[in-house]
Amino acid sequence: MYKVVSVAAVRKIEAAADAAGISYATMMENAGRIVAQRIAKHTANIEQPRITVIAGPGNNGGDGLVAARVLAEETRAQIRVYLSKKRSEDDTLLAGLRNTNVLIANAEDDQRFRVLQNMVASSDIVVDALFGIGVRLPLQGDAARILQIVNQTLNRLRAEHPPITIISPTAPSDVLHPAVPLILAVDCPSGLDCDTGQMDRNTVHANETITFIAAKPGLLTFPGAAAVGTLLVSDIGVPANLPELQHERSALVDGAYVRQRLPARPLDSHKGTYGRALIISGSPQYIGAPGLAARAAYRAGAGLVAVAAPPQATQALAGHLLEAIWYPLDDPSDSQQIVGSALKDSSAVLIGPGLGTADTTFELLNSVLNNPLPPTVIDADGLNLLALMRDWPERIPRQTVLTPHPGEMARLTGLTVSQIQSNRLAVCRDSAAAWKAVVVLKGAHTVIADPQGDTAVLPFKTDALATAGTGDVLAGTILGLLSQGISPFAAAAVGAYVNGLAAAVACQRLGSSRSVMAGDVAACLGQAFSLVESVPVAPE
Repeated sequence: MYKVVSVAAVRKIEAAADAAGISYATMMENAGRIVAQRIAKHTANIEQPRITVIAGPGNNGGDGLVAARVLAEETRAQIRVYLSKKRSEDDTLLAGLRNTNVLIANAEDDQRFRVLQNMVASSDIVVDALFGIGVRLPLQGDAARILQIVNQTLNRLRAEHPPITIISPTAPSDVLHPAVPLILAVDCPSGLDCDTGQMDRNTVHANETITFIAAKPGLLTFPGAAAVGTLLVSDIGVPANLPELQHERSALVDGAYVRQRLPARPLDSHKGTYGRALIISGSPQYIGAPGLAARAAYRAGAGLVAVAAPPQATQALAGHLLEAIWYPLDDPSDSQQIVGSALKDSSAVLIGPGLGTADTTFELLNSVLNNPLPPTVIDADGLNLLALMRDWPERIPRQTVLTPHPGEMARLTGLTVSQIQSNRLAVCRDSAAAWKAVVVLKGAHTVIADPQGDTAVLPFKTDALATAGTGDVLAGTILGLLSQGISPFAAAAVGAYVNGLAAAVACQRLGSSRSVMAGDVAACLGQAFSLVESVPVAPE
């Protein structure tokens, strides 16, 4: 996995790599070549693509100039470079460009920025290499004005060339997009604070961002994450065993990481091999929650799933989920005894989806926590009930998996939602350490932390998961993995990744993220697991 590293830590890693023999010049050359390769891939079907590189005065601009030189030397692309500040005559990067047919323009010579407007308007790809990870906000002077001009030009092109839709009575509509250039950001969109995710109002939203060495927190934190587009992380020659890099505890989850941590499926197995999962869930108002969680637990590979729920839920769901065992919780006085008995045979337990917060459910949770518990997931109303208990962190089993959304996290921590959302990684990490639990802070770029300080960030940001019941599917998926014996942190990371991937698959099946329902995500878990299982894994 690629690490998630602060700007200060990236500086230290670069310095350590330079001291180890991977010079700054080599890293810049590698970064520029990677950008050039990506551009060449995007323009493979264009006979003579037109590329504009907007280059700043620092290392980010240097990456862009290397990319321009490589493209000029190795492709048929027409390359134009726009310098926000003139570089010295002995600049080696400019010297490399002078031997090519690259057009070089300087902002200080460009009256009213007409050259910039023409460059952007006539490009297939615009490379944003103005500022990198060291930007200070707000942007001022020519830098702000350059980005303003780029945005104005892009908006004018969109207005002048609206999408053309071909209506077919027998097939989905085919939309022909206008020739608006693709925006590719180098390391980060210019004007984005790579630590906080805050960004300048003039920041140009990228279609794609290529960042180097590691992902940066600001690329994964809103509002900045909305300007990143598709995020690519690339190695530029920094040794993976460099201590300064290895010591970082946060990482971006990828398919290879998840593939390595999937529970084994031996051919001579039986249902007992994969554990017995218990779900304590549901209420008369939230009948579907236990069914979504149970279906997800089975799709995640659990050997047997039992559901303790109100009779309204068990009666409604039993005919639709024939594989589950049902424990109707009718009489409150008997419920605690029924659940206590079911816990004795369980390999893992999920508490909370759709449970409600009535006094009887509070007493039920209180009773459950008095039992010796197997690996435990607490979600939804289970978390809301915990927040009413003064000493709850001491009562939950160690390495419990808590799965709050920001609102639930606010109730558990006493912080506001905005405080949580502006510093998701740190809040999640600190909470996990304080509560001695694995915390899954849900949302765009879900964050997972364990009490030891390891933090995982999910690559998904999609509105397909912004619908009722998807949290129940996630909790059930984690439960199913826990029942098979993998660690709580691995179960949370694998479950959250597969859940996000299933949402992406559901979007493809339905053709629109707005139409995805929680049941669609659960139905696509099998295909998501199949995609993960197909990921090649290098031996550790």
